[in-house]
Amino acid sequence: MRTVCIALLLTLLACARAGASGAGDDELDRFLNARGLVEAPARGAPPLAPAAPAPLRTESPAASTAYPASSNQPMDRMSELVVAAMGALGVPYRRGGNTYDSGFDCSGFVRAVVEQTLGLMLPRNAAQQAAATHEIERTELQPGDLVFFNTLRRTYSHVGIYVGDHKFIHSPKPGAAVRIEDMRVNYWNRRFDGARRVMGQSSARAPFQAATTPTPVYTSY
Repeated sequence: MRTVCIALLLTLLACARAGASGAGDDELDRFLNARGLVEAPARGAPPLAPAAPAPLRTESPAASTAYPASSNQPMDRMSELVVAAMGALGVPYRRGGNTYDSGFDCSGFVRAVVEQTLGLMLPRNAAQQAAATHEIERTELQPGDLVFFNTLRRTYSHVGIYVGDHKFIHSPKPGAAVRIEDMRVNYWNRRFDGARRVMGQSSARAPFQAATTPTPVYTSY
């Protein structure tokens, strides 16, 4: 059943991105809300309107050694990354956690999914992950890219994976679980720090290492 739900979700995401009207967006929102996979607005709150993209912060982690951008990004691999991320929906937050069984914090979740699907080992915390990947504009976001936020009064303190249609998946906080949220919601829009891309042409100095033996992350569903 989980596999079927993930497949349906990815189909709806693709339709929403390809549709010329808002019908695809509405269908996607109904799907997510019906299954409790997306944080809903507070009761009585006015309908959300797409917010103007927050300007990218000029401050970046000092030790950035990012991959160059590539126009030939292998989208099938990034689709695998999104599917793997969806497989963790509902896994509880755990500080320092980086496996399906133990739970995830935000950077542990991203690190585990990237290692499992791409065979690459990202650094452990969100700021280091921002420094190790290629900066892109918000308008360039594609499913599988990373999105960063200032949630602890410091830049690049939270990270998630973009899944399309202005949505991202992340492990949010203690007492919560891996879920999908909308970047246009005021809370996330105001705290948006920037976007990064993991895949790209290799540079002379690789920002992170290929995992020689990727650790199995999702042992059960």
